Amino acid sequence: MLFPTLGFGLFFLVVYAVAWSLQLSNEWRKIALLLASWFFYGAWDGRFVALLIASAVVNWALARAIVASPKPGVRRGLVTLGVVANLTVLGFFKYVGFFSEQLADLLGLIGLARDVPLLTALLPVGISFFTFQAISYLVDVHRGKVPAAGLLDLTLLMSFFPHLVAGPIVRASDLLPQFATAPRANRGRATAGLLLIVWGLFKKTVIASELASALVDPAFFDPSARSSFDLLIGAYGYAVQIFCDFSAYTDMAIGIAALLGYTFPRNFDQPYRARSLQDFWRRWHISLSSWLRDYLYIPLGGSRGGTAFVCRNLMLTMVLGGLWHGASWNFIIWGGWHGAVQCWERVWRTERPRWWRPLPVWAAVFVTFHIVLIGWIFFRAPTFADATGFFAGLAALDFRNTLVTPLSLGLVALGIGINFLPAHWLPRLATRLRHWPAPVLGLALGATVLVVDAMRPAGIAPFIYYRF
Repeated sequence: MLFPTLGFGLFFLVVYAVAWSLQLSNEWRKIALLLASWFFYGAWDGRFVALLIASAVVNWALARAIVASPKPGVRRGLVTLGVVANLTVLGFFKYVGFFSEQLADLLGLIGLARDVPLLTALLPVGISFFTFQAISYLVDVHRGKVPAAGLLDLTLLMSFFPHLVAGPIVRASDLLPQFATAPRANRGRATAGLLLIVWGLFKKTVIASELASALVDPAFFDPSARSSFDLLIGAYGYAVQIFCDFSAYTDMAIGIAALLGYTFPRNFDQPYRARSLQDFWRRWHISLSSWLRDYLYIPLGGSRGGTAFVCRNLMLTMVLGGLWHGASWNFIIWGGWHGAVQCWERVWRTERPRWWRPLPVWAAVFVTFHIVLIGWIFFRAPTFADATGFFAGLAALDFRNTLVTPLSLGLVALGIGINFLPAHWLPRLATRLRHWPAPVLGLALGATVLVVDAMRPAGIAPFIYYRF
């Protein structure tokens, strides 16, 4: 069930009406939201609803046991068991096929080729997101940052449909306190939520979908059939597509949660205006980057120690972050590229000559964007050979145009330009619109949605991050 579809719109209208009609009974409200979330998830494959429920029950029991145990060693053992159990489930569904392929290739290289059975598993939508959410919950309970939650609250935390399949990764400390009492209707929050939904619809259905079908997919499908100019604009197009696609989902997720009375953390902050790769990761997929920082980078030692030690931690964090995105060498290379550049940035900050003047802001933004762009080519290409073929096509310096249209060029420029709008322009607009009469605001937003619908291409592709 995709957000920008009529089916989801009808589903949400029912959920919205039921949720606010149960405002006087918080427990029944949460039960209704939980059942709606299971229905939403089951629309893809009802079999995996059982996996979602089982994951919540196991993590609930482990958290209770961690709190009940008086011995620090037992608590550490339980949290370790929980982390291993969650990663095992994630590893089975997401990586068993990849590692069985690598084993077969390795045996062939050393002359021990065998008919290794190719193990595959159907990937549950959003498993990476709710698995990481469960791990952070267990670790935070062990650290004493959050109390052990009741079964209903934890199950709803992990199943809540706005963030379930593509994030943001909402932590227990952010959402569980909000579940403690029934929310009250808030005009300002509702207005901001509606604006986020409409803005997300525009970015997804107009910019991302048009670029995907008309520019990016043809460029990456067969790079050898395209000119260097086509590939260059196709790479820019993918940078815009993935930003507009993913930020659109999280905008809509935040907006939908706001209409139901809950607040999600911000997940994007104009990432293409970043001045360094470290700055980029403070702006891009913030819930994941902060998760990797708090639950992987800092436990590894973080920035404590010498440069080599810090770079090791950075590389491990980014490579594992790349692997989190999928079982592919391209994702590992993408993570390693980001880790290596961040290591170079750290070394350069401490070792550069004193006479070396920092780059002007515009130049730093330009360089950072193109470093990110190189990584996106590995991220988008299906295989390593496809990625190297793409770079070879770029190096051919063939400037014929067989693919790019004025519309696609305009959408690329618009998608990049969005990152340079005044900071917090959307919340400021919401603050102004909240004072409009409700009928006028409703008509204005409704008319905007109709305009967006008229502008979009036929069909709605799944969000890119659904497969993670």
